[in-house]
Amino acid sequence: MIEGSEYLKIINRNPITLSQRQILYGFSISLWIKYMFAYVLDFKVNFSSPIQYAILLVNPASSIVLFFSILLFIKKEKSFLITLIMLYSVLSIWLIANVLYYREYTDFITINTILGFGKIASGLGESAIQLFRPYDSFYVIDQVVFIILYSLKKLKVSKTEFRRKYILNYYLVVALFVTLNFSLAEVFRPGLLSRTFSRDYIVKYLGLNFYFFYDGVETYKTNLVKAEASPTDLQPIENYLKTNKKNSQNELFGIATKKNVIAIQLESFQQFLIDYKLEKNGQEYEVTPFINSIFGSEDTYSFTNIFSQVGPGRTSDAETLVDTSLFGLENGSLFSKLGDKNTFQALPGILKSQKNYTSAVFHGNDGNFWNRNGTYKQFGYDYFFDSSYYKQNDNNSFQYGLMDKDFFEQSVNYFEKLPQPFYSKFITVSNHYPYDNLKEADKGFPLAETEDETINNYFSTANYLDSAVEEFFEYLKKSGVYDNSIIVLYGDHYGISNSRNRSLAKLLGKDKSEWTEFDNLQMQRVPLMIKIPGINKGKIVETYGGLVDLMPTLLSLLGIDNSEYLQIGKNLLDREKEQLVAFRNGSFTTPDISVIKEKNYDNRTGTVIEDPSEEMLLKVEQYKKRVNNLLDASDSINNGNLLRFYSVNNFQVIDPENYDYTNQMEKIKKSPGSLYSNNQFESTISLYEKKSYSDHISE
Repeated sequence: MIEGSEYLKIINRNPITLSQRQILYGFSISLWIKYMFAYVLDFKVNFSSPIQYAILLVNPASSIVLFFSILLFIKKEKSFLITLIMLYSVLSIWLIANVLYYREYTDFITINTILGFGKIASGLGESAIQLFRPYDSFYVIDQVVFIILYSLKKLKVSKTEFRRKYILNYYLVVALFVTLNFSLAEVFRPGLLSRTFSRDYIVKYLGLNFYFFYDGVETYKTNLVKAEASPTDLQPIENYLKTNKKNSQNELFGIATKKNVIAIQLESFQQFLIDYKLEKNGQEYEVTPFINSIFGSEDTYSFTNIFSQVGPGRTSDAETLVDTSLFGLENGSLFSKLGDKNTFQALPGILKSQKNYTSAVFHGNDGNFWNRNGTYKQFGYDYFFDSSYYKQNDNNSFQYGLMDKDFFEQSVNYFEKLPQPFYSKFITVSNHYPYDNLKEADKGFPLAETEDETINNYFSTANYLDSAVEEFFEYLKKSGVYDNSIIVLYGDHYGISNSRNRSLAKLLGKDKSEWTEFDNLQMQRVPLMIKIPGINKGKIVETYGGLVDLMPTLLSLLGIDNSEYLQIGKNLLDREKEQLVAFRNGSFTTPDISVIKEKNYDNRTGTVIEDPSEEMLLKVEQYKKRVNNLLDASDSINNGNLLRFYSVNNFQVIDPENYDYTNQMEKIKKSPGSLYSNNQFESTISLYEKKSYSDHISE
């Protein structure tokens, strides 16, 4: 043990003198180690050949030496250190920001993510804190120690003259590293930047920093596309989509004509929850008993192979898919980036134009979150009831808005006043990461037992969501609106991220050591239920599809011909539907094979097809071409705002200036044809019965 006197000797020791060159080398190596640490531990970059290992070593170094080259031209000691610390801190913060973002979204930060941050910041808070790990201090501890030592004058920097010859040699090293990096990437992954690849590949082969600049260039090019777009750009897309569209008016066409549409977006709700029973202390607990009953009802068309298809926009991407039958953006959220600027032919506008539907969205969070206030006007939603219309306090809300039971109950005050027929969408939030927000009266469902607290809580909040939906259904039945409605329930995206799936594996009867990318893809399944009370023709449908297919399916059931609209999706109830599901990153799945990160998987075994036949390779290439064409068509429409050049008969172009989401009660409280007016202007709120967890289980 060191005595106090020894500490004094250490403190009073003469300062260590380092040259600027030594500090430059030291900081470069330190930053390189951080990036290597993140690549392996957090980004889980996998390599399988010597070339790929070489890429891993060169990858971060090429950008680091390039960035630090600016220091060669700074002679003053103080200016040198300030610039060095600032540059080093920026690169370190950029790294750890991506690490945290990747843990939750399994993706990297883009320019549009940064630009749209203000539109999602209101929903962030403690969930971000949950993403930190104890070892994250490694990313910042070195610069903190350096600053402390320098401030205490225990570290001295000697003035160094970087001679012209040294600077020249340094830039030769920079050129060597950059050339080597790009050359190795081109050898192993030809056309990396010119062809359609995922962001994972770009980071893997070129590095996190070069990826950021690449994304910046691509964002700029996208903005140029929009500025330079013209009606002629739309023609090939129109021809392609209409050629590949089958307008199948089958026996179910128009079966729900003039019925109200009630859509419930189930936050972070995955398909595996359906009929799932959590085992705890020798007992089985059904997680979502009510939603299970809907899924198996004879009045419900339920789909087992629906994939979320969302990208960086997560929940907002799900809404994009459902309301426009187009994909979200490759980079960032369409809602945040383009939602209040683009022209859309969205579901609310179509229903208004074709069948004179009223439309409304109910959401217990800030209206600016995901830029909903602006986007919904462009979609043509007549009403949007956000958090400003709800009574919130610490007992009934959390960072993402009003708890679901209170949300549904309070929504009745507005829902009952909607003129019929209407399209209403309810966006739930309680089953949201980090899944630990339940109030005391709603707790009681057993927690899972894994090493991941997030997973443990997930089943409890899913059970809470289930009981909230049940209470709302009971109200719909009591109020009389149930029998004249078509009710759609769908999960918006995964709740457990890919980085956590291995911890979930044992609850699904799988060995986490054998968990693969194929298993991650299967976890992208979300439930989709279309309930038509009284139809008695419901069934379980195994057709492969995605959320992008919901809108064409719904339009067909409502008796609306969608043949003229430019949509990516197909009718899920069409027996001849193409069963190809495209994902935002270019991966895809079919009933037989799945292609993930250039690997072909056999869906029957879940294993990589090591020696595919020529016939299979040809089929895969055809699928790839089809997927790329669909993604390109969607991106061209959205990025170029091409629907401003496209008109459809009987569709009234949306003018956002006609929509105002303030003081909406004055507008609708006397609306004819509403549940409220049909009830002699007496509220139906008393019919709503909210129950605690103990009340539910005692029934």
